[in-house]
Amino acid sequence: MAEDNVSIFSGRESRYLAEKIAESNGRPLGKSIVTEFSDGEFQPSYEENIRGKDVFIIQSTFPSADNLLELLMMIDAAKRASAKKIIAVIPYFGYARQDRKDKPRVAIGSKLVANLLTSAGVHRIITLDLHADQIQGFFDVPVDNLYASSIFYPYLKQLGLENLVMASPDTGGTRRAASYAKALGIGFVICYKQRAKPNVIERMELIGDVEGKDVVLVDDIIDTAGTITKAADLIKSHGAKTVRAFCTHPLFSGNAYERINSSVFDEVVVTDTIPLKQHSDKIRVLSTADLMSEVINRVQNFESISSLFKYK
Repeated sequence: MAEDNVSIFSGRESRYLAEKIAESNGRPLGKSIVTEFSDGEFQPSYEENIRGKDVFIIQSTFPSADNLLELLMMIDAAKRASAKKIIAVIPYFGYARQDRKDKPRVAIGSKLVANLLTSAGVHRIITLDLHADQIQGFFDVPVDNLYASSIFYPYLKQLGLENLVMASPDTGGTRRAASYAKALGIGFVICYKQRAKPNVIERMELIGDVEGKDVVLVDDIIDTAGTITKAADLIKSHGAKTVRAFCTHPLFSGNAYERINSSVFDEVVVTDTIPLKQHSDKIRVLSTADLMSEVINRVQNFESISSLFKYK
């Protein structure tokens, strides 16, 4: 496929990441603008020819909902500008926590978003650490669900922790913690929680031994940081030597920063799928740019993507 057949564009809120991806890919970031009206309405437009090109649009869909709407409008604009293929690169896929009806009379938000993206004209989705794997089945186009473990493993190895144990902050993340533990050949523990209501934990218990261990909690999302900081407190109280968290998507809403800064964590390691709102000495950010760039190349060259996530 011709080298100049690829164009990389970005929504406004993910431009910080798109610039790094484009640089890693050896391409200039495509020119686009967003016209804003006084009432808050906006209109994205491409400022260069994309006819017959494979257009990669980079945009995470974290709040506000304008990020999702802007992505949809950019897809529609690319379709109407006769782009050959439109690939949405969504580092953080918002509304993924709404993957099922967990009570009567609620929407399945992630299915609705999948329908919107498909109707807008997207040909492929590239995303990172979906909250629920089954969301891939909501699409009728190919979905490449990448794994941040390929970024976290090298950093974890670099730390040189001798008594490493993986941990899940809740039972829902057991599979994730188990996959890390299996790849590294170590054990894992689970924090079992009971909620009084959303974002409020009534009780939490630890399943497993952490005495004298270097514990790493893994999760895909930190929102208010209530669960993960409470899990860290519990693990530390059971004699853990150090406690770290590895999380893909740092939503960090509400009192998240205050909770992390006052927590027992030695370090909270996240990726740059969502920009941080403030600095914290306890938070370290690892970039996804090189991974996303490599996946873009492999999509274009019809090469294996799964081989990127075979940890040795």
